[in-house]
Amino acid sequence: MKIFVLGGDGFCGWATSLHLSSLGHDVVIVDNLSRRRIDAELGIESLTPISSLETRLEAWKELSGNEIRSEKIDIAKDYELLLDLFTKERPDAVVHFAEQRAAPYSMKGSKQKRYTVDNNLNATNNVLCALVESNTDAHLVHLGTMGVYGYGAFGMKIPEGYLKVQIPGNNGDVHEHEILYPASPGSVYHMTKTQDQLLFLFYNRNDRIRITDLHQGIVWGTQTEHTRLDERLINRFDYDGDYGTVLNRFLMQGAIGYPLTVHGTGGQTRAFIHLSDTVRCIQLAIDNPPAREDRVQIFNQMTETYRVRDLAKLVSEVTSAEVEFLPNPRQEADENDLHVANDRFLDLGLEPATLSEGLLEEVTEIARKYQHRCDRSKIECRSYWNQEREATAMPSASSASAASAPDVVSKK
Repeated sequence: MKIFVLGGDGFCGWATSLHLSSLGHDVVIVDNLSRRRIDAELGIESLTPISSLETRLEAWKELSGNEIRSEKIDIAKDYELLLDLFTKERPDAVVHFAEQRAAPYSMKGSKQKRYTVDNNLNATNNVLCALVESNTDAHLVHLGTMGVYGYGAFGMKIPEGYLKVQIPGNNGDVHEHEILYPASPGSVYHMTKTQDQLLFLFYNRNDRIRITDLHQGIVWGTQTEHTRLDERLINRFDYDGDYGTVLNRFLMQGAIGYPLTVHGTGGQTRAFIHLSDTVRCIQLAIDNPPAREDRVQIFNQMTETYRVRDLAKLVSEVTSAEVEFLPNPRQEADENDLHVANDRFLDLGLEPATLSEGLLEEVTEIARKYQHRCDRSKIECRSYWNQEREATAMPSASSASAASAPDVVSKK
């Protein structure tokens, strides 16, 4: 298959591009290198040294014999270039990672909020428009987020995308219907992903675009079997307060002897997936496309759930790092339960990689190897959801928060 990977220079996109190429697919990365520019904006670098995209692609061809081509296009702005590429190349599948993906960054200020909305919504709409205008019957696989559901399970298991409801009629009769699970975004980033769902719903109904939307949990790990082949292929390791995901941050903090920073009570329950499973899920989605008459396929792309404080305890046991409770910069509940259905990927043969000490140690080894590249001033999260949250995050609040934090272990 010819597969476009939009955002293929990023964290999930790079690992996915190598995985698909290793399977013999003709992979074309389409990227504007915006993630590298955001690093420069924030004054931060990946903990791991990232080679230029050109060097990465040359190394992959040298090691594997497979060629991955690249096109530098800002798909949110350069619609005509994107359309020309679709018309010329006629991809069989399009994997869409090309969105600003960090909730804290999206809440940093008006500039970042506006950029996240402009980039994410325009990128998705432009891809859909280009598929329609070029008359390209490609399967669009989109990396969404579990965050579209919010973090309240209401005592039920969150279904995969759709919710069966009963609607009372005027005559006392009841009509059964299936709707998108009600959205409850917790940040501007998550809000753009809920809007993606509506764009997909419309273009699927109106133009019969074949779409699979993957509602992914928090990705942990940094390497796959392909990115670890050569240092030139190494993947990103974000550890800063804006882009570093919680488990990777804990592992990095533990590796360098920095306290594990838990925000609030740590009672927030989140869904997780290892990077190696992310690339397998993308492959499974591509291998199992919907028919043209099918509605949007939605998969919950996660393998397990944990409370944040339980993750901190687990990492503390592995690394001997202390746990420090800090005020929460996010506007969210202190505690939540999260029960998620993920039957569709399991039925397709996914064998999940779960949180084992072996995988944790692998990430910790990466963190130790490159700890000299860590800028400790960038570790704490300083993106506040609103003025109230910023006011409670004054240094004097830290000790009170630590004193009142519970010590409860609750693995889901």
